[in-house]
Amino acid sequence: MKTPILIAALFFSGLTFAQQNKPDSIKTPNNEGVQHIEGVTLTKQVFKKQSDRFVYDVASSPVTKGNTTFDLLKQTPLLSTTDDKTLKIAGKNNALIYINGRKTNMDAESLVQFLKNTPAENIQKIEVITVPGSEYQVESSDGIINIVLKKKMSDGTSGNMRMSNSQNKYNSSSASFSLNYRKDKLGINANLNGAENIQPQTYILRNGTDKVKNESTGDIDDPNKNIGGYINVDYQLTDKSNLALSWNSWANRSYNSTINLLNKITQYDNNGHLISTDYTRTKNKENARNYNNSVNLNYELKLDSLGSKLNVNAAYLNYKRFQYSDNNTMLPGAMNDFSLTGKKIIQDIPQIINNFSGTVDYVQKFKNDFTFSAGGNFNKTKTDNDTKNYTYQFVDQDGNPIPNVQPKLDFNHFIYDESIYGLYVTFEKKFSDKFSGKVGTRYEITNSLGTADNPQNPVEAQRHQRIDRDYKNLLPYLSFNYAINDKNNISYSFSSRMRRPSFWELNPVKNYITEDNYTQNNPFVKASSTYNQELTYMYKNSYFLILNHSLFKDVITQVPLQRKYMENGIEKVQLAYIRTNFGTKQEMSAMVGMQKTFFKQYLTTNFNIGVQHNINDGTLNTDPTTGQVFDMYTNNTKSTSLVIQTNNTIRLDKKKTWFLGVNYFFVDKQQIELGLLKNLMSLDLSLKKNWNDWTFAVNVNDVFRTNMVEIEDYQSSGNYNYIRNDQYRRNMTVSITYNFGNQKVKKVRDIESASDDIKNRTR
Repeated sequence: MKTPILIAALFFSGLTFAQQNKPDSIKTPNNEGVQHIEGVTLTKQVFKKQSDRFVYDVASSPVTKGNTTFDLLKQTPLLSTTDDKTLKIAGKNNALIYINGRKTNMDAESLVQFLKNTPAENIQKIEVITVPGSEYQVESSDGIINIVLKKKMSDGTSGNMRMSNSQNKYNSSSASFSLNYRKDKLGINANLNGAENIQPQTYILRNGTDKVKNESTGDIDDPNKNIGGYINVDYQLTDKSNLALSWNSWANRSYNSTINLLNKITQYDNNGHLISTDYTRTKNKENARNYNNSVNLNYELKLDSLGSKLNVNAAYLNYKRFQYSDNNTMLPGAMNDFSLTGKKIIQDIPQIINNFSGTVDYVQKFKNDFTFSAGGNFNKTKTDNDTKNYTYQFVDQDGNPIPNVQPKLDFNHFIYDESIYGLYVTFEKKFSDKFSGKVGTRYEITNSLGTADNPQNPVEAQRHQRIDRDYKNLLPYLSFNYAINDKNNISYSFSSRMRRPSFWELNPVKNYITEDNYTQNNPFVKASSTYNQELTYMYKNSYFLILNHSLFKDVITQVPLQRKYMENGIEKVQLAYIRTNFGTKQEMSAMVGMQKTFFKQYLTTNFNIGVQHNINDGTLNTDPTTGQVFDMYTNNTKSTSLVIQTNNTIRLDKKKTWFLGVNYFFVDKQQIELGLLKNLMSLDLSLKKNWNDWTFAVNVNDVFRTNMVEIEDYQSSGNYNYIRNDQYRRNMTVSITYNFGNQKVKKVRDIESASDDIKNRTR
């Protein structure tokens, strides 16, 4: 049940972040990674600032032994997770994962499994790029996490197996198997993983006016069975050239997802006296399945010994989602047992996406510490959404049964074609040992056409039949880094970006939660613009201060719109979450932090504390897809929030086999597009034992069950909206990991897919 309100994905605004798959390569001098630091001991510079990125030298850190890559990322300064699934960069909405300078060619769920089953001992360093340069096709305020693996030269086979079991409201289990093989010029890297779980949620939804109040309370349970994996084959054609083929696949089946909500409508007179209370029950069932397959062919040619190279990618992506839902409004009946069906809405919502894409990247390095980069990308995408709604009304306006009920059919075959052309150029220069700078720009052209065959009625035919969108964007970038002395470093970055709507956001379909509560997507959504500035100061490679300002124009979000109407003599209030562009938003933040080890490396800690100031400015009263008028919704509120995060690893014995983890985060209340988000916090504990090639771990997340979402909004018109969403984040996970084979196997090149940005927009 992925669609209701989409609260979890929206609530954290600028303070929490979603893992997403988006493309690009890392082509700056720093990305040669290991060769710049081989043979150098950096125990006094575990964490440092370099040019446009923060570098965490985990090979010199005591937290590496026995950890998975995901565990290690959680210990990296500026990174955190609130759900043990997604990684976040402080002050950034999205964290994109790269490995050895290459975008990982996996969808989000497969990527998490990969990170949780990759030994941290293989990692040399982790780079955190808070403001990416022009060579990256990132959107909005995305940041990048680049994992640099150690170079290992011996041939052989290695791998690992992992099993885990988790318990929150329900029990869930997962397993994975990874294998690495290298022989001479051939390398093969493969993974297979699967999981079975039920994702539970409990909702309290309240909205209305001083005279009419709606309340819906109950549960959403979403069973999931997943299986996925990837295989990467890399072959060294010559000493200077490589050819690689990657295939990723992921399948999800979510059958018998249910919504069960009790709805109460209360009416009052002008004096505040109770007039009536009416009850209904919402019982919805959904079956959904989706498939994501992608293949990528990569060719890389090394041009000289300095690191100059040519990189070419061609990719194909096929995504399919089939969703069938049965939404029922149940009436009390003679025995008040909600056995009578008042209204039924059956929805058939398929979506098919096909994408062809290609990228070309050229990097030329010179002996005078000057680097020139240029490249381009092309994406051709077609989405096919053939939506059908069947509405059955079993009771008339007077509450009497309707004989021989015939369904009302609404259908919309929405086809969306999109072509994206991009060019970029960057110049990077190290002027001295103290000062370096980088400047670049990206020029993007987006041509799109949305057409609606068989629109629902003649009025909508005029509105939906043809939707043209053409964007031409020049996106400049600038950064510099100045090392004042051995202890002090200062840097500044500016970047402009755009954020295109996801394909599901453009599909003009309603997803019903209750009869009077639904979400509405919007084919008229246009791309939004983002302008980011960041000033960073670092002291002794352990303490840092980050000042950030982001301006968002034409923000893409959900807006809660309300309207009153009469049915069966009862005044009701309808609440629609409309996907649209909604004004402007500013985020300003200041964060101080540190990364240190104490007591002869028995304690490793990173700690961040900061404030964020949000300014929202938007108004809306009309559904752009239908023209239906609602009460005016206004959000021009400011808020200032406190953010605290600390991750700590305590070594419990001299042999470095027992470890205790203590992590905590706190996010103060803040104003977002849907209203005032109340504070969030979580305490997570872990205990780990390393025994030869085995690792045993127990993790308890959200110990005090404080990580729940609450949003409250009051309008000057008297309308209000309240949401409480409990996703049962308190859970215990027991895991066992076994590493086998020759651990000195050289890793296969990880190749970014030309279609990674498109793949992200399918979710």
